[in-house]
Amino acid sequence: MIWTTRPRSDGAGGLAYWTQGGGPALVLIHGVGLRAEAWAAMMPALAEHFTVYALDMPGHGFSPRAGETSLGDYTARAGAFIDALQGSVCLAGHSMGAMIALALGAENTRQISGIAAINAIYRRSPDAAQAVQGRAKALQQAEVPDPTATLERWFGNAPQGDGKQAAEACRAWLSDADPAGYAAAYSAFAHHHGPSDDDLRNLTCPTLFLTGGQDPNSTAEMSEEMAVRCPQGRCVVLEDAAHMLPMTHSDAAADAILSTFKTSAP
Repeated sequence: MIWTTRPRSDGAGGLAYWTQGGGPALVLIHGVGLRAEAWAAMMPALAEHFTVYALDMPGHGFSPRAGETSLGDYTARAGAFIDALQGSVCLAGHSMGAMIALALGAENTRQISGIAAINAIYRRSPDAAQAVQGRAKALQQAEVPDPTATLERWFGNAPQGDGKQAAEACRAWLSDADPAGYAAAYSAFAHHHGPSDDDLRNLTCPTLFLTGGQDPNSTAEMSEEMAVRCPQGRCVVLEDAAHMLPMTHSDAAADAILSTFKTSAP
């Protein structure tokens, strides 16, 4: 099956990763509660053009935690991995991974040659911030979180076909996740509201903001607003996609990424 666990290597920053392909480097950073295999449907297309490194973030998959509490802590771990590649790197991140990718791009404009921020957030409304922080608090109190509500937000009530298989894979990953690692990452995600306008203006490389028209939290308006603030920003909205578009709309997502990065690879 496409979502089967792949073999890992150990990388800088103490991060496990799955790699495939050849060519310039492309690092993939997943969202909260997920793992490297969340990119499996996109990996073949991306690996035709890049050496792709799909990371397990701290407390996820095969990467251990090291006391991370803030988005900056997770960004530092990913940054150590990228620094060790010692060359130009493209980044693609999903959800919390998108926030990390944008932060890394703003910090390291010389090494980062392209960014894809997928289902990213920007300036949450007070109601949205209260809701996500409430979910983060509940996760900290649950020994084994029930993923049902999360999956409904990500996929809708009755995903079909490939979406159903993706939802089943996510249910397994969320159920098997280290509860402390999951809760810590979700708290960091919940208490961060996306890139600053200064950070967006500092992103001088080609930068894609890709989201789903059916995502109520990482909205099309958020991606549009971020894109206009970047010197080379581009917004793509897949109208029938929701939050897990790297899994449910992998071909369209890969096409958008490759068309954005085609002039950014060394």
